[in-house]
Amino acid sequence: MSWNKEIVFVGGKGGVGKSTSAAALAVQAAAAGRRTLLVSTDPAHNTGDIFGREIGGKPVQVEDHLWALEIDSEVETSRYIAQVKENIRETVHSGMMEEVHRQLDTAKASPGADEAALFDKLISIILEERSRFDQIIFDTAPTGHTIRLLSLPELMGVWIEGLLKKRKKTNENYSRLLNDGEPVEDPIYDVLKERQERFAKAREVLLDPSLTSFVFVLNPERLPILETKKACDLLETYDMRVDTILINKVLPDSADGEFLAERRRHELQYLQDIDDTFPQQRRIRIPMQPHDITSKADLEAFSRHLGS
Repeated sequence: MSWNKEIVFVGGKGGVGKSTSAAALAVQAAAAGRRTLLVSTDPAHNTGDIFGREIGGKPVQVEDHLWALEIDSEVETSRYIAQVKENIRETVHSGMMEEVHRQLDTAKASPGADEAALFDKLISIILEERSRFDQIIFDTAPTGHTIRLLSLPELMGVWIEGLLKKRKKTNENYSRLLNDGEPVEDPIYDVLKERQERFAKAREVLLDPSLTSFVFVLNPERLPILETKKACDLLETYDMRVDTILINKVLPDSADGEFLAERRRHELQYLQDIDDTFPQQRRIRIPMQPHDITSKADLEAFSRHLGS
């Protein structure tokens, strides 16, 4: 079952109840006695609001057996750039360091820098926190961001492979010309090689269906269905398969009135579309709640619809 995997990614279009679903899954896992870590990569960071407390970039215990952390993209980007500066410190002439640092600081604001930093943090959590927790649940950003984040292990692995080949060739030429054929120490090559190995390990975990589960949350409406279908198809191209669809905010049978009756007629068609569009996935319907999810009791009530 999806809920027993070591790693669960919960994604979906903004506003469909993704953070609530991820939190409910985490509460359910913790109630079963599993040591659980809930990680938010969504810039909106609703996790702290759901649990009614401040949550930062380090695991904070919010319930028995349950910890949470929120990844701040700005903090992680600054940390990531600082790490790059440290990695190149021994390879750049001191007279050029100021200019190199200026270029790196400029790169910090460039498109994609925050995603690279988030990806680096995500990899660290997957590889280093698994030994401390029975289950890690990721509340990911809206769909497009999630897809890019999850596809990065393969894309960056290919990119680094190319860099390593070029770096190795350059060093071999340098050795033959200037170093009598003796190998040249290359800290940058070592850093790239180490990152390649980390990416490979993360990719191995992400692609193992016995370890990792991908869950998408949607509402019975046209646009979320279309967007989720595109997301599932794109993940398939990276050999990552969504195994569960959570259909949130389904009108309960007790809802009455002419307006809701008309709404239900439209909803039934969308529910049929979901069944037709996602025949290979487990589909779980969650009724619309009469109020916002604002307490542990609300989360527990919500989680009862998730199954086990």
